[in-house]
Amino acid sequence: MEGETKRSIVQVAGAIERDALRFGLQGVKSDLVGSHPLQSSYQSAKRTEEEMKRRILANTYGTAFPLKMDLDRQILSRFQRPSGAIPSSMLGLEALTGSLDEFGFEDYLNDPRESESFRPSDMHHGMEVRLGISKGPVCPSFI
Repeated sequence: MEGETKRSIVQVAGAIERDALRFGLQGVKSDLVGSHPLQSSYQSAKRTEEEMKRRILANTYGTAFPLKMDLDRQILSRFQRPSGAIPSSMLGLEALTGSLDEFGFEDYLNDPRESESFRPSDMHHGMEVRLGISKGPVCPSFI
């Protein structure tokens, strides 16, 4: 009895990281490799471009202006509709970041929500994630 250690399984309520019933089976390759080789270079170029814009704004308007823009970005990124049939457009955030002027693949190809592999969102799970009751993505969009 003295040499034995007590073994127990610790379970935290709502700490389900990979629920196969809700989100489907996950592959290891998708966790390790990005969706395309150019994706990482695109993201790093976008980050450096944003840093350059921040430096230019700080030099032109003062150091408080980029901080105010970050605060506005945080506020506008939190404002969205509850998950359901109508997706959030995030119009304020798109106007602030300037992405309204960008012409993405969804503008000239099919809408990703019309794909065969699209899974409709579960409104109950989305609200559980928002309230901190459950873990995982608010809406697992594709199989």
